[in-house]
Amino acid sequence: MSNIPETGRTPRVQIRLVIIQVLVFSLLLTLGGRLWYLQIRNGDEYADEASGNHVQRVVTPAVRGSILDARGVPLADNETRLVVSASRTELLKMKDDGEAVLTRLAGVLGMKPKEVMDKVRLCDSKTPQPCWNGSPYQPIPVTDEATTQQALQIRERSEDFPGITAEPTAVRRYTAPAKARTAQVLGYLSPVTDEEIQKAKDTDSPYLRSDQVGRSGLERTYDKALRGKAGVTSYEVDKLGRVMGEAEADPGVPGSHLVTSIDARVQAVAEYELHQAMKTVRKETDKITGRPYEADAGAVVVMEAKTGRVVAMASQPDYDPNAWVGGISAKDYAKLTGKNSNYPLLNRATQGQAPAGSVFKVVSASAAVRAGYDFDDLYNCSSSYSMGNRSFANFESQGHGPITLGDALKYSCNTVFYRLGHQEWQRDGGLKAKKGAHDWFYRTAHDFGFGSETGIDLPNEVKGRIPDRHWKQAFWEANKDSWCKQGKKGGSYVEQIAYESCLEGNQLKAFDSINFAIGQGDVLITPVQLATAYAAISNGGTLYNPTVGKAVISPDGKTIEEIKPESHGKLPVNAGTIKDLDKGLRSVVEPGGTAAWRFGGWPQDKIPMRAKTGTAQVYGKQTTSWFATYTDDYTIVMTISQGGTGSGASGPAVRNIYDAMYGLDKEGNQDLKRALLPKPQQTLPKIAPDGSIDAPEVKPYVPPKPKDAEPVLAGPPARRD
Repeated sequence: MSNIPETGRTPRVQIRLVIIQVLVFSLLLTLGGRLWYLQIRNGDEYADEASGNHVQRVVTPAVRGSILDARGVPLADNETRLVVSASRTELLKMKDDGEAVLTRLAGVLGMKPKEVMDKVRLCDSKTPQPCWNGSPYQPIPVTDEATTQQALQIRERSEDFPGITAEPTAVRRYTAPAKARTAQVLGYLSPVTDEEIQKAKDTDSPYLRSDQVGRSGLERTYDKALRGKAGVTSYEVDKLGRVMGEAEADPGVPGSHLVTSIDARVQAVAEYELHQAMKTVRKETDKITGRPYEADAGAVVVMEAKTGRVVAMASQPDYDPNAWVGGISAKDYAKLTGKNSNYPLLNRATQGQAPAGSVFKVVSASAAVRAGYDFDDLYNCSSSYSMGNRSFANFESQGHGPITLGDALKYSCNTVFYRLGHQEWQRDGGLKAKKGAHDWFYRTAHDFGFGSETGIDLPNEVKGRIPDRHWKQAFWEANKDSWCKQGKKGGSYVEQIAYESCLEGNQLKAFDSINFAIGQGDVLITPVQLATAYAAISNGGTLYNPTVGKAVISPDGKTIEEIKPESHGKLPVNAGTIKDLDKGLRSVVEPGGTAAWRFGGWPQDKIPMRAKTGTAQVYGKQTTSWFATYTDDYTIVMTISQGGTGSGASGPAVRNIYDAMYGLDKEGNQDLKRALLPKPQQTLPKIAPDGSIDAPEVKPYVPPKPKDAEPVLAGPPARRD
């Protein structure tokens, strides 16, 4: 038994209980304060840190599909290069915004510091090239031509190059087989922008920040198929960036291959011959201006007549699409877009517009038949045609007397079509059009496909222009104020025209229809429109949508999606009229025709040739050369801006293209072993399950000897329209 009384224990127990209560209360208060601090005061900060702690995505770009010619020859593919890239996000975390790192990097790469810094700056309306027009959150390529030694320096001294990577990467390559660039047809790539990422966010083909996208040509049209799908692997990481495990993996899918109808061999011939024709004509003097021809631009289209498939398409001036790979330099960008560049990025075959000249006469002949004139009736081909006090001369003021419409094509007689155009204008009511005026000439031009897109699978095709009554009214409304301000009665030629246009520019006048009948005045057409129309005459009347893409094939070659030829209409004349047109165009290359001197020795009995020459007048410039031709298999159209006459400037080049395709010499002897493409390619190239492509070798084009460029004819050549 204890001797301590009960009354002595009670105070000490109570004190202990009080102390424990105080401690518990203090701990609860401290815990509550800490929770308030973490969840309320700094809650947003820690929430942000936590959200960045758990998942990080690593993107593996998909290998872009190749663009192949009809036989499997790569026109665009990929090669592995050592790419040095900079993370703008990491650089901006540094006190000097990464200037020291970029300066050290420039020393390793043998570049100037400013050159490197310009590469990683962002593009805007005030920033000239070079600059980065992709997402600021993805690695920005500084060079794709790093050496192994340079890459090792960067990787081994990673502490000196934070935010810099040097990795082997698949890079686009434009192969130019046999020196055929095919530039405007292929297009080029550049990084995706934030705006594009947002627009495609909810589509079935969203962009990743690492994506490169097609900006023009086939690269743009078939971008979705070529691009494939990038692989994305998500990793669980802690706040220090240490990988804790793999959350999920979405494997990438390589891009599909695009097989085109382009034949690399024919493309090489077309590019060479167009370039050579322009070079040659610049040495000749324009008799009208007394200056050498400028021949500043040109285009050629080679098309399968029965399908509309494009075998070759060349445009001058051209460029090397490899200039865009890895980011374009300021110097190259200026060459492609500057005022003195003559804009080589334009595809003159689909975006170049010019008056048609005499190649348009197939439209006018068809319009006359629709209006009730007989193709085989006789029409006076006088040396000139008068309307009031104005006289419209025939080409070289030469007359042929009464001739058929077929002969009007053969001799390219302007005055026959002047009369027909004027007469139809009068029948429709002249200045005051009758209700329900037929406007056969204008309607027929539209029905031939002029004034509208052909539907070719290349972006930004232009429509050209058919200046009918509707267009005249709309154009006048848009320009009236400017004309009225500029115009002056009795002033200079331009001022007088502006004055007259101000008062009555919406009226379809007699001289409008007279000029329209020979493809002049306000008419504008494109080479691909003309090729489509002449191909329709060749195939019996079907207007095909021209196509370059022929099939999309999966990387393993198992899935094939063929791109079938599609039609957008029929010629507005019957089979009899088409035969009459065909006969008239055939006579153009026969004795007396305007193209006969360019087709001496041609085997007309084996490979019937039809053609139409054209020399279009352009105000303030030298004449534009047009040459439209077709056989049973192919249609070839060539044009040279400020190049002179059709047969004179373009004729030899077109003949050389045909000779190469059919394997002909200048005497008309055919050697099928030398023939590049005597018949259109029917089969598709084979792609093995491992992705390898069985592609034949493309030998360089050997042009004909200079002495064979123009055949020697007995007697003087026919008139050169």
